[in-house]
Amino acid sequence: MIDTPRYAPALLAWFDVSGRHDLPWQHPRTPYRVWLSEIMLQQTQVRVVIPYFERFMAALPDLPALAAAPQDEVMALWSGLGYYARARNLHAAAKRCVDLHGGELPRDIDALTALPGIGRSTAGAILSQAWGDPHAILDGNVKRVLARVFGVDGWPGTPANEKKLWAIAESLLPAERLADYTQAQMDFGATLCTRHDPACVLCPLQRDCVALRDGRVAELPTPKPGKPLPERQAVVLLLRDAEGRVLLQRRPPTGIWAALWSLPEAADHDAARAWFGQHIAGDYDSAAALTEIPHGFTHYRLLMHPLAWRDVALQPGIGDDDALRWVAREHYAALGIPAPVRTLLQTAPDHP
Repeated sequence: MIDTPRYAPALLAWFDVSGRHDLPWQHPRTPYRVWLSEIMLQQTQVRVVIPYFERFMAALPDLPALAAAPQDEVMALWSGLGYYARARNLHAAAKRCVDLHGGELPRDIDALTALPGIGRSTAGAILSQAWGDPHAILDGNVKRVLARVFGVDGWPGTPANEKKLWAIAESLLPAERLADYTQAQMDFGATLCTRHDPACVLCPLQRDCVALRDGRVAELPTPKPGKPLPERQAVVLLLRDAEGRVLLQRRPPTGIWAALWSLPEAADHDAARAWFGQHIAGDYDSAAALTEIPHGFTHYRLLMHPLAWRDVALQPGIGDDDALRWVAREHYAALGIPAPVRTLLQTAPDHP
């Protein structure tokens, strides 16, 4: 097994030569910028996050600005990045910081983890990168590296293995350069000790890696026991009025795509027909069927069946409100819209 005092220096030496030093949230590493980047980077690659981070910072440059922003603005800035609960938690946490912490992120791990959307690893990443405090992280990249280097068997997500990996991560913390060390761990797992085809020949830890020594690099970390994703169906209604505007409906405040603006949706054609009859002055059977759209979530696969109409209107007595509104194409960007729905709106023919 690796000599633990040698682990951090070896990783930092690798980082100095091969790490990422020009990420936008590194210059400067303020608590707000670090926090925003860490939330965006959860389950999302760096190259995808960078343009979203820069756009978000340009619109909401500090925590008080985020706290004061309308929810629709926050969701519009996040739109397309996925896992929208992250944005709702980010917004809620900013408001709580204004109420409880003077408009700043608290420099305390217990206070940080009490905020919505900030777990132990994210709190450690914020504290170590923004302030240089000695806190470990244990994201997916770090779990993979530690499982290989130290030969930890079993799926890393079990409580017993998480406890073991946290103990290892904390034992490896260096006495200085905590911000660089935290970034080095994330870079190392993302670019060298990757899930598939890791570059072991270039690894600074290769002579001590248990997985490499025992020929188990492809086996570790042990994958999560899997099962096939269930599939769900949905009929989505793409309705245009005489001006070419599209009818959007706000999603419920909880659940998938919570609080985003989307197309009216039903579980099947009978339910879609019933909704149409209650809300729309038009002929349901005049719909044009568009190409089916598959979309994967963490726990299931959604197959959307879009139907399109033009020149329809709302039934008398049903008007635009906070849950249902006609939206012109040029105003899509100001709303939080799920990525597959936004793609449909941008690609569907104006006159089906």
